[in-house]
Amino acid sequence: MRNLQAATLALTVAAVVEALVRTAPADPPFLVLVGALAMASTAPLALRNATVAAAVVTVAMTVSIAGFRLATVAGVLAQLVAAYLAGRRGALAIAVPLGLPFLVLAFGHPVAVVLAGLVPACALAGAARRVSRADAAHLAARDAYAGTLVEHTARGERARIARELHDVVAHHISMISVQAENARFTTPGLPAAGAERFAAIGGTARAALTEMRRLLGVLRADAAPVTPERRPQPGLRELAALLDEARDAAGSGARLILRGPPVPLDPGVELAAYRIVQEALTNARRHAPGAAVDVEITYRADGLGLRIRDNGPGPEGAAAGHGLSGMRERAVAVGGRLRTGVAGPAGGFVVEATLPIREDT
Repeated sequence: MRNLQAATLALTVAAVVEALVRTAPADPPFLVLVGALAMASTAPLALRNATVAAAVVTVAMTVSIAGFRLATVAGVLAQLVAAYLAGRRGALAIAVPLGLPFLVLAFGHPVAVVLAGLVPACALAGAARRVSRADAAHLAARDAYAGTLVEHTARGERARIARELHDVVAHHISMISVQAENARFTTPGLPAAGAERFAAIGGTARAALTEMRRLLGVLRADAAPVTPERRPQPGLRELAALLDEARDAAGSGARLILRGPPVPLDPGVELAAYRIVQEALTNARRHAPGAAVDVEITYRADGLGLRIRDNGPGPEGAAAGHGLSGMRERAVAVGGRLRTGVAGPAGGFVVEATLPIREDT
């Protein structure tokens, strides 16, 4: 608005000066009348109502051309701008006919010929601009609505998955925990080692429930904060505790071997490494019970090397599960690779993975 007012002031001054110069020398009353018409043909542009401004400018220009055969350059520009603004404000039914008076005067003045053609064209250009802006606003609103709908659908799907996990999976895990604790206290003549195993089962089940609640909190945006405190995703720092749990659960040896100076890793890579080791230990415990496991972590220039080897009978049972494909998917997801197979002629199974220092994006 301030730019329009400044431009209007400049046009008004230019129109008055041009009109006085072109009509001088003349009587003072005549000069006052010409100056007033020149001012009336430009100053109304500063009005907030574009339709009224266009009408006043058109009347002033018509009187100036018809009565004095005078049309200033600034007045012509103001007439075209007024028609454009009126069309952009939506007053097309008024803005387009503004060219009719100049069509009548076209036979007597060349400027009127120009205005008769350009005034309706400017009005239509303003209307086109209005339609274009309205379409852009409509598209923006539609995109925002579509984005909101997608987000709402995704939230609903996450809530549905969370309900399924809570109603089915969490229920069964809690039953495992309860039954393990009951068996520890109600089984007659249970050896101390058996009681420890039942206690480990119960503890593992409770830890799984904690992770489940944390996952439910992520899936359900409207879920209440869970009671357990949120913790960062596990990484290589937690491998020692993971191997301690594996020793307690399997009752066999598990060694952690570190090679090379540690380097900072991307959190996604650390999480993938932790989960691969975790799944490899679970596979070894499931398919080679009692076997010793070595977990080697090697920091190399080209990435992080993982090697999990057991001295069990071989890969017959491990190859049949879903754990191997899950480990491979985790490695590929961060830009790494994974190989599994027989550890050597004496048997055993080995999982080898190479992960990048930084997660591929």
